[in-house]
Amino acid sequence: MKNFKSYETKSAELSVKDVDIKTRRVKVMLSSFDNVDSDGDVIRKGAFSKSIMERGNDSTSNRKIAFLRHHDWEHQIGKFISLEETNDGLVAYAELGHSTKGNDALLDYQDGIIREHSIGFNYVQDKMTMIGTEDAPIWEIKEVVLWEGSAVTFGASSLTPTLDVSKGNKTDLLERVNTKMSSLMGALKNGKGTDERLYEIEMALKVCQQQYNSLITIEPVAKITPEIIEPNIITNELLIKQFYLNLLQK
Repeated sequence: MKNFKSYETKSAELSVKDVDIKTRRVKVMLSSFDNVDSDGDVIRKGAFSKSIMERGNDSTSNRKIAFLRHHDWEHQIGKFISLEETNDGLVAYAELGHSTKGNDALLDYQDGIIREHSIGFNYVQDKMTMIGTEDAPIWEIKEVVLWEGSAVTFGASSLTPTLDVSKGNKTDLLERVNTKMSSLMGALKNGKGTDERLYEIEMALKVCQQQYNSLITIEPVAKITPEIIEPNIITNELLIKQFYLNLLQK
């Protein structure tokens, strides 16, 4: 069963649609509709409409839906200009602030470090229905209480994240990690922003390293003879070699 009182988060990968450096405005996808996520939830169009009406940009509320970094309420990076439900999902237009945190976020968008976004919300108990089975429950979500949308470096805010290989082949996942690694290394070379930003980049690189290592772990082989060479070992060694060659080229 869902915990209706707890503060929940959900991430949308590769959700940056447009970044305008001059105007400091970004267009992002905060949540998608009609897809079963890792929590077994399917969010339907209309789930955010009440929150947008009550606390969106055009509302009179003094508790508007916030634009944060890493779901940290002490780390507001700007404000939402508009929130719109499309057929695909919840699209947000936001303007980054001129504070140090807003400037750091702008650099992270520019360097391609911010690639994902996430929402902070509460479930509404009588606005969800279980449409799966008890063994494999799927929850149809028709309404949530949306509190904020966050720019995140990774969807999961853990220093030891795991990648679900069952959701995609290993090559695709390696490419994703390698792309993130390249963006982070480029930003670290530029050295722009505050010490806090550079520290966050360093920690994100550690996350990439852990993810990469988990994907290229070589399983022990009982015996290898000159006549028999295991294909997967060749593949893994080549991947490792290519990875370090990529580092040297940056």
